[in-house]
Amino acid sequence: MDIPFLAILFGVTAAAVIAFAITSRRQVKQRMHNDDAPKSTLAKDAPDH
Repeated sequence: MDIPFLAILFGVTAAAVIAFAITSRRQVKQRMHNDDAPKSTLAKDAPDH
C-alpha cells in the first residue's frame, strides 16, 4: 500500500514543480520583453549600455 501512495505523491509533486517552472519562465520572458518593467534592485546600480 505504501508504494502506490508514494508513486502518486511523487507524480503530484513532480507535476507541481514542472507547472511552477513553466509559469515562472513565462513570466520572466514577458517581463524581459516589457520595456516599462522596472529594473531589479541589482540592475539599478549597473550602468546602462
